[in-house]
Parts: sequence; C-alpha cells; structure tokens
Amino acid sequence: MSGPQPPKRAAALVVGVGVTCALHIGKLPPAVPALQAGLGISLLQAGFLLSLVQLAGMCLGLFVGLSADRFGPRRVMLLGLVALALGSAWGATAPSPGWLLASRVLEGLGFLLAVLPAPGLIRRHVAEPRLLARSLGWWGAYMPLGTALALLVGAPVIESMGWRVVWLALSGVSALAALMLLMGLPADARLDGQAAPLLPRLRRTLSAPGPWLVALGFLLYSGQWLAVVGFLPTILAQGGLGGVAAGLLSALAAAVNMGGNIGAGRWIAHGARPLVVLRLAYLAMGVGAVLAFALDGPFGLQYLGVLVFSGVGGLIPGTLFGLAVRLAPGEDTVSTTVGWMQQLSALGQFAGPPLVAWVATLAGGWQWSWLVTGACCLLGLWVAQRIDRALP
Repeated sequence: MSGPQPPKRAAALVVGVGVTCALHIGKLPPAVPALQAGLGISLLQAGFLLSLVQLAGMCLGLFVGLSADRFGPRRVMLLGLVALALGSAWGATAPSPGWLLASRVLEGLGFLLAVLPAPGLIRRHVAEPRLLARSLGWWGAYMPLGTALALLVGAPVIESMGWRVVWLALSGVSALAALMLLMGLPADARLDGQAAPLLPRLRRTLSAPGPWLVALGFLLYSGQWLAVVGFLPTILAQGGLGGVAAGLLSALAAAVNMGGNIGAGRWIAHGARPLVVLRLAYLAMGVGAVLAFALDGPFGLQYLGVLVFSGVGGLIPGTLFGLAVRLAPGEDTVSTTVGWMQQLSALGQFAGPPLVAWVATLAGGWQWSWLVTGACCLLGLWVAQRIDRALP
C-alpha cells in the first residue's frame, strides 16, 4: 500500500480513475447502430441504454455520499470499480436487449460508487485553495475526456471486431484502475466508530440551500449534454456520415467540453465570480442548441453549434464541483453534498436522452430538440443567480 502522495500526483490519479469510469458512458453511443442491427433495439430503448447507467445515481446518490463520508472515499471507489468491471463483462455476454439493460444497471451502480467520492478524496489530498480549484476543474473534465476517448476508439473497434469486444476490454480497464487506486493512494483511516451519525449529517446537508442549488444546476446541465452528445453519432449517421466519421466528429464534440471544465477551474482560481461563469455557459448552451437543431443551415454551422453547446457548456460542471466543496455545510458533508448533486445529475441524465428521443420521434426528426435544451438553460440562469446569493 502506498504512503502519502504529492497533491498533484494524487489528484491526477483520481482524475485518471474517473476517466476510466467515463469510458463506460461513452462506449454506448458509437455502438447504437450495431446494437440496433444485432439485438434489434429501438431508438427509445437506445435512449434508456444511455440513461440507465444513471439509475443507481438517481436512486442512491445521497446514500452513497453518506457512505463515502462514513467509510472512506477510497474504499467506496474501489468497490465501484469492481462493480463496473463485473457489469461490463456481463453486458458483453447479453443475448437480448433486456439482459443488456440489466447489465447497465449494475454498471450504473459501479459508476456511482467509483466517481461520487472523488471530489472528497481530492480535497483530502489537496489543501492549497488555488490548486484545489484547478484540481476540481480537472475532475470536472473526467466525463468529457472519457466519453471522447470511447467515441474516438469505439467506432473503429466496433466496426472491425464488434461491440462485445469493447465491453470486455473496458471490464479489464476498470479492474486495472482498481489496482492502480489500491496501490497509488494510502488507505482510508480505520473505522473507529467515532464518525458523526448518518442522519444528522443528512439533515444538515438537506437543510442547507447550497447543496440543493448545485444539485439542481447540475441536473439542468447534465441531462441536455448527455442527450445531445449521446445521440450525436446516430444523428450524424442519419445525415449520411459513415460510422468512423460520425465517431470522430462526436469525439471532438465531447472533447471540447474538457476545455470548459479545465478553464472554469483556472478562471475561478484567478478570482472570477461563479455567477458570471455559469451565466455565460447556460447562454452558450442555449444558443448552440438553436444553431444545431432549430436552424436549417449548412452542416458546418450546425456542427459549430454543437461545439459551442458542449465546449462552453463545460464551464458548468467545472464550476459546480468547486461550489459543492464550498457550499457543503461542513467538512464531514462534502461527499454527502456531492452525492446529492450526483443524484439530481443522474436524474437529469436518466430523463434527458429518452425525453429528447421522444420529442424527435413525435417530430419525425431532431429539429425540435432545442426546446428541451432551451428550457433547461433558462432554468439554469435562474439557479445561477440563486447560487450567487447563497455564497458567503
């Protein structure tokens, strides 16, 4: 077992583990055409496959946050990585859509256990405020980085070897990530029975306005982002692009989100007001969605809208992870606050893709999808104002 690590190295390891978890989110979009051909899944079932990985977070986020604060973030993350490995291996053997859906539920539980304690673990190893803000900005980038890598690599691998190979390979990646975390960071403190009881911490968290606001802000961001980026390979394929080209363009759309996350951490570390950052991001997502879906313009303009939507929108998670640490009612409620944020974020990601798929099915195309994303952005602007008032 490893001893104490330098703060930057510890934060980098936690972010790297998060990226391996996000691969399980990003592996599905390029596989949708293959799953439709091989297992006969419908567009609506594809929407639920995208969102079912969030079912555990939607139901158990707060409980997992409490558990991470009580039992230690490293222990909980290790358990999650094992569950991810088992769920992905199970999915690789699925003979029908039902079995694949069930395996995604187990993957969702593993994903929640593996990523939710990460901000608290980073805070435990990074004490200097500006480095902490930058580290949490990098943590906010774990999802777009992992998604982009899966989109980039997944499409050619699926075309040449099939989707089951990707599922099996990522099972091994999660097992390796668990080993790296086990050896790379020191164990959590031994349980001594002296930790604060669960219910008082739960009551303190949910009676404070800050955790509710950051959680709602994340819900309004995450649902629309996963819906747009998750269906982008399918949208591009329906527009006539080949699988590899659609995968490359989708990977770029996910990757630019990283810049927003990292930029938010640096911007706020240099004194920017979170209100300014959040307003800019929600407005850019609204404008980007209109360019991408509402206007019947050239492909280049529509794709630029997607890049603006994802890239500038990435300022939101990079900002909210830092705010969750600041607005938690106490040091012993950081993971609980992040858990509540994860729970509402998962609700958004669970509802977003099927809702957009339903609107697209009713409209016979994707041209009205901007109504869903636009409503989320308007509400996000209101939440940003409330967060600004709640800051000390």
